[in-house]
Amino acid sequence: EVKPLLCVPSEADLPSSPVDVTVGAGCLEVRSGGSCEAAALPAEVRLSPSSCRGLRRLPGDGLHLRMRLRRPPPPPSADLVFTLRESLKPQKSYIFYCQSCGDIIVKDRKFLRVLPLPSENWSALVEEWCCHPNPFARSALYPQHDDCFLGDTFFLLNSGNKSRKSKENTKVICKRCKTMLGETISSDTIKYYITEVIIWPSERSFSTTPSRSQFVQSMVAQCLVELSSAKSTFRFTIKGEDEKVYILIWLLNSDTLLVESLGSSSSHSVFTLFGDIFMPSSGPVGTCDAVKVLYQPCIKSRNKE
Repeated sequence: EVKPLLCVPSEADLPSSPVDVTVGAGCLEVRSGGSCEAAALPAEVRLSPSSCRGLRRLPGDGLHLRMRLRRPPPPPSADLVFTLRESLKPQKSYIFYCQSCGDIIVKDRKFLRVLPLPSENWSALVEEWCCHPNPFARSALYPQHDDCFLGDTFFLLNSGNKSRKSKENTKVICKRCKTMLGETISSDTIKYYITEVIIWPSERSFSTTPSRSQFVQSMVAQCLVELSSAKSTFRFTIKGEDEKVYILIWLLNSDTLLVESLGSSSSHSVFTLFGDIFMPSSGPVGTCDAVKVLYQPCIKSRNKE
């Protein structure tokens, strides 16, 4: 479904003349007086005019309507955001970049094993599996030299520096931009955060670093979709390094489709065509998969309960 399509900035800017809305299979037009706004959809997206319903004006939010759209499955493409769980494979060489500045962190690293870690609460279920005390109580899952372990929001690498005595829980900082990329959790194990590092195959050129907002949103959206699919849960909390909860999130729709249209106008009008500021600003007009969430902030002593 498409919602909203048009926005009116304020009550004072509303047109006084009648508004006509025309819906076609590949276009939507709004006419008011002598002005006309047209939102041309991408070629692969088609509207169903007969499904149009619920046209109304919401005070301060503009015109809203609902209709059904159709889009064929998109062809596979090389996204700027590298999908870690699906694309990180053993016996292949990768380069690790700092997401903030594009500096190379780890160059041409090849893994013999790429293994998913159990969920963070796995040890609480051990008593359901064993009839004797927890045999894993004092053991930790650390990668060997040619291993990469994948967590929900991080991945573990073996630094290979057994001769160096590194303190646990020390920060890993980018040498160029001084961004915190992760932390050391043992003398030879580094935890990198997925929101701070881009992983790219060595044989493919990588020259463009996605914007910070675009990258973080895409990685968080991937985590929400994967976790909701694996654990059948739709409620999440985001915590800081100090374990303080900053926000509560409810996942509503993981199959949301955003459609960007530059539109055309015959004259200046109060209407602003729909668009999303978080979509890539460069490249052709097209579609973007997204997730829809409901959230509550927990900062400044709000929503303590």
